[in-house]
Amino acid sequence: MLVPSKMSWWRTVLRYRGSELPRTKYRILGVAIAATAVTVLEELHDWHPNLTPLPFTLIGVALGIFLGFRNNASYDRWWEGRKLWGALVNTSRSFARQILTLVGPQPGEPQGDREALRALHATLVKRVMAFVHALRLALRDDQDLSVLTTFLSDEEVTALRDERNRPFAINQGTAERLREAWMNGLIHPMHLPVLEGSLTSLTDIQGACERIKSTPIPFSYTTLIHRITAIYCYALPFGVVDQVKIYTPFVCAIVAYAFFGLDVVGDEIEMPFGTDYNDLPLRAISRMIEVNLRQRLGERDLPPLHTPVNDYLD
Repeated sequence: MLVPSKMSWWRTVLRYRGSELPRTKYRILGVAIAATAVTVLEELHDWHPNLTPLPFTLIGVALGIFLGFRNNASYDRWWEGRKLWGALVNTSRSFARQILTLVGPQPGEPQGDREALRALHATLVKRVMAFVHALRLALRDDQDLSVLTTFLSDEEVTALRDERNRPFAINQGTAERLREAWMNGLIHPMHLPVLEGSLTSLTDIQGACERIKSTPIPFSYTTLIHRITAIYCYALPFGVVDQVKIYTPFVCAIVAYAFFGLDVVGDEIEMPFGTDYNDLPLRAISRMIEVNLRQRLGERDLPPLHTPVNDYLD
């Protein structure tokens, strides 16, 4: 995700990296070349296409509405993804707090081995960190599980390689350890539903993210918008050449920039969990959750938070 530092209006206007231009420049160039050819035929050979601007005006209004609707739908998906990862931050913190305060000997009972209790707390909290990182990897189709070896045993990481849904498998293991702690008298029966509720919340967040990832905007709607935009922009020179004459390539290039740019913006933010310039910084959020939870465990040697590199935060 691009997080540029504060810049002037002109620097924002002229910025290339992270804008829509890298994906639209050749489309705009194609329209400008087509418009130049139509202009040459008109000026040198007095060729009249006999088209008026009215059809293009009507189609342009409808096309603008369609593009606006699609971009709103894409932004809703992007913003929902961000809200889900915000909920993941809060739920992870709450779950860690519940583990550290609700899992332990009950009042009036022997306190037992404090070192063993600390080890249990660390194991459960690190499993929350592992879930967050595993969810990020799953949403980005990343098969590198080396980051999980920090939180899970080598045997469990090896077993996860054969799992179709690794975040769910991690949560299953966490639930089994909570049940074992309950059977050993380390969790009060009234506290067990609280811990289970946090696990369920993590599963709900995962399911909602998977819904966004696996359900794109209907393909037929996307192709329709692409086709109408292409036909409109490439046909536009025939409708304006009589009025604007030699300025036709310039006018058509500006209109093409507007429509192709809107089309590309909708495409780019439709899937918010990737690694494009405008996708969500899942890696940075995962590291922030990890650092927060490690501090609750009393660790001092913390990994650094991710910061933007060339204004890009992954």
